[in-house]
Amino acid sequence: MFAQGLESLLHDEFELLGTAGNGEELVEATLRLQPDVILVDISMPVLNGFDAVRRIKEAGSQVKIIFLTMHDDATLVSEAFRCGASGYILKHSAGEELVNAIREVANGNNYVSPLVTNLPSEPLMAHAQKTSITPRQREVLKLISRGLTMKEIASQLNISTRTAETHKYEMMQTLGVETTADLIRYSLRLGLIS
Repeated sequence: MFAQGLESLLHDEFELLGTAGNGEELVEATLRLQPDVILVDISMPVLNGFDAVRRIKEAGSQVKIIFLTMHDDATLVSEAFRCGASGYILKHSAGEELVNAIREVANGNNYVSPLVTNLPSEPLMAHAQKTSITPRQREVLKLISRGLTMKEIASQLNISTRTAETHKYEMMQTLGVETTADLIRYSLRLGLIS
């Protein structure tokens, strides 16, 4: 229903190439159709929006990306830009704002909805780099979320237990959390793990 509403809103202004029901469909459709701009939600079935965008960018696509989401959180905005987004707009924004955001991004500019609160005072990309985790840390995080011990994680990744613990500690420092449970909850909210 939401997708149909978007289609009717944008139909007069833009040529719509397609829609995707989940993150994997989005990756496939983007690489096949090669649109100029795509709208992505953070919370998508099968593959979340962040991971879908990463795959699209890793495949070499130059598509411009706008996150259209209900999440009003500066950390999520930063993560979106770190993944390769050019825009971030809230679902409860006015239709004209979405049209303007698409035009801005299509013209090579960045766009963040004025409705997003608590943005970092530093530039978004600098903030995004400070709150990002490495690919290896992401692997450790996924295994932590499955309930594996540091020893089991080390064995599975062929690293020392101490190295696994260091990755966990550095993630906790980067994301500003104090417990493993907080690390998992925060990472789920960011879409770092599903």
